[in-house]
This record gives sequence, structure tokens and C-alpha cells, in this order.
Amino acid sequence: MDFLKLAKEKEKDFLEDLNTLVSIESVRDLSTKEEGAPFGTKCREALDAMLDIAKRDGFATKDIDGYAGVIEYGTQKDTLGVLGHLDIVPVGEDWTKDPLKVTVNDGYVFGRGVMDDKGPALAAYYALKIIREQNIPLNRRVMLITGCDEESGMECMDYYKEHAEIPQMGFVPDADFPVIYGEKGGLHVVLTSDDSTVIQSMHAGSRPNIVIGKAECTVTDITEKQKEEFEYYCKVHQLEGWIKDKTIHLDGVFAHAAMPWLGVNAAVHLLNFIGESFDDQLAKDLYHLLKDWQGKPVGIYKNGLYMSFLTMNTGIVDIENGKTEILIDIRYPNDTNAEEIMSGFENVCSTLKSNIRPVMESDSKPLFVDPQSKLVKDLMTVYQKYTGDTFSCAFTLGGGTYARKFDNFVSYGPVLPNEVKTTDQFVGECHQRDEGIKLEDLIQAIAIYADAIVSLCS
Repeated sequence: MDFLKLAKEKEKDFLEDLNTLVSIESVRDLSTKEEGAPFGTKCREALDAMLDIAKRDGFATKDIDGYAGVIEYGTQKDTLGVLGHLDIVPVGEDWTKDPLKVTVNDGYVFGRGVMDDKGPALAAYYALKIIREQNIPLNRRVMLITGCDEESGMECMDYYKEHAEIPQMGFVPDADFPVIYGEKGGLHVVLTSDDSTVIQSMHAGSRPNIVIGKAECTVTDITEKQKEEFEYYCKVHQLEGWIKDKTIHLDGVFAHAAMPWLGVNAAVHLLNFIGESFDDQLAKDLYHLLKDWQGKPVGIYKNGLYMSFLTMNTGIVDIENGKTEILIDIRYPNDTNAEEIMSGFENVCSTLKSNIRPVMESDSKPLFVDPQSKLVKDLMTVYQKYTGDTFSCAFTLGGGTYARKFDNFVSYGPVLPNEVKTTDQFVGECHQRDEGIKLEDLIQAIAIYADAIVSLCS
């Protein structure tokens, strides 16, 4: 079966359906929460759109109370699951394309969610659609599950596991090729303090899993000398910023929290400047805790055997009326655990002049599937068949996907290793402005997913 040829024939229809999904700003919004829409009306709208597409094409569907949807093919007892998500992170600023519209330009597809994860989820759906249209016999029932809260804690999958059928094995099209058999643990730590500070107000960051790209704060007062020091600080660190009255603003670089080295955390820089220029003890101590994305000052540095470095991202900063709360996103390898990490924070905080209290908000333990398992080997074989890439190996990831919520699941594409950029325009990663991916990569992913489903269900 020439799945690549069949996938290319679906390109126009695929882009039209993708535009339908991308046009919906499906950010979790509990202010619009209602029955059947646990994450807000926009996430509900995106779920309805996906299920309507499947119904149009003749698939059986299930609505899991607005938390997730299931698109099924077959009636067999044994099952294969494919897990994708329809929610997105906030659009953000500085886009050069319409973030809520699919734009195809110079061979690339742009729009919020085209890479994370509406595009890949729809690619998996089109793979299943091709299999159905070609009437290919399978020995497993395929369950394409689309959730609505992956970006804000995966509450959708926790609910799904309690109320719906769990597939026996499967993959998640929400990461990189060739195969990701392990994912770091995900720990959220909150730092709180009631100590005094010159910062009257500071609210930076929208999600813990995004490096803060813009930050500003209001201070009690600012001198001409401090304005000069700010200008010098920006020059030294190659940052853009401004001061207006008593408000200080810094621009950094947004990035995914799993790869904080790709971003520049504007809030952490702002704390550093305030601490030194204003001799503010709380800001100094917070900067000491937060300045290193590997957590060395906290004593939690770890370079894992399978999963590489622990990473730490300051995701949300809230300071108002003498109350400070900072949310940190930590991705840790399976060589350590949440208890060791919290111990590091507690030990270091006890030595600071400021009274800063670390609290564990949540913990998601690492995912690890044997890289020599049949699941990993079969998926590797399909990937190599379509790409000719026999050099790249299965690996582990800092990001967290739905795979960690189920046994015997791995992440599988659609981003290719060592991808060569073929356009001069800016192409953003997931969670960045101008989020984009090569159109031919998405179409090839349809073929890879179709072949993979057939291989795993034979």
C-alpha cells in the first residue's frame, strides 16, 4: 500500500480540516466552564469540531463528558490507542501571520497548534481515515483519543482513565521522530514569601511550561542612576527594555519549558536587576534560586543516564501587596525523584536571608518503556522505511505528553531529527510565535502513522 501517495492526495482536505481546528482559540478558560465543557467553551468547540469531522467520514465517536473524545475503527477486543490533544497554549504576541488561521507559505504551515498538537493529531486521524477508506483489515480496534487539557496538567486524561476504556498499547503524535521511549518527570514547585520588597506589583508568565518572554514590574520609586543602570544591564545582557514612570519592562525570548536554554527568561532577569540595583534582598534571593536552568544553586543538578539533564523553568511570577508566589516547572530524569528535589529547595531556602517557602504543587513521575520492546522496534522500522534515516535512534524527552498517562505508550513524531530549514522566514517552535512546520513533513507523518497503525495491528 502506497500510503505516501494516498496522503498526498488528501493534502487539500487535510489543510481545510486543520484550518477548522486552528481557527478555534482552544485555550483552557475556566471562566467559561459549564456542564460538558470542563475546560471552557472554546476547548469544547474544538472537541466538537474534531468529532464532527470524524462523524462526517463515517467513524463511530464517543464524547467523554467534554474531557476527551474517542474516534474508533473496528470492533476487536484488542486495542491500539493514538493520543492527541486539541487545546493550545495562549497565542502570545508578535506574530507575523494570523495565529488562528492556517497559512501556507514557502512550503511551511503556520498557525497556533499546527505543530502542537492539532496538526499531528489530525495527521493521525487522516492516517486512520485512509486505512478505513482502503478497507485494510486490522487485528486490533483503533482508538484515536483527543483530549482538551494537555497544556495545563492533563486533567482530561486523569478523568478519561477513570471513566473510559484504556487502550492496551499505542503512541502519541505530539513530539519528535523517530521514537521517544522515555519522558522526564514533571514537578511543579511553588515559592512563596511575605517578605518586603520594592516591587509593588509584578505579574509575568501565563503557563508554567513556557519560558517567560516578557516581564514588567512596578516599583516604589526609581532614580536617574537606576535608570542608567537598567540601560547598562540591557546592553550587557543584549536585552530590550524600557522604563516609564515607575514601571520597568524587559523583553526576553519565549520557549518551551522543556528546553529553557532556547529561551531568555525576562522575569528572572528582572529580578536580578531589581535585586542588585535596588539592593532588594528578596529579589536577590529569588534570583539565586532561579538563575540556573539546571538547578545547580538549589543542589538539584542531575545528568540522567537515559534522560539527560534536569531542567528548571520559572513559569509564573506573581508579586502584589507584599505577597510573592512563583511557580517553577521542573523536568527531571528517572535517576532522581520529587522528594530529593524538594529536599534541595528546602535546604537552600533555609540558608537564605529572606523567608522563602518551597511547596510541591504536583508531581508526574517519569515515563520509561524498554527501548528494546516490540512496540519501539516496530515503530522504528516504519520510520526508517519512509525517511531512510537509519542513523537516528530512539531517545528520551524533557517534554511531557499523554504517553506518561498510559502503560506501554511512546511518543512518535511528527518533528524530524536534524530538520533543515528551507525558508528565510522565521518558523517558531511549539509555544513560540509563528508556530510552524513543513507541510511535506505533516503529509509524510500521515503516511508514517498509517503504516505504523497497520504494523501494530497486524
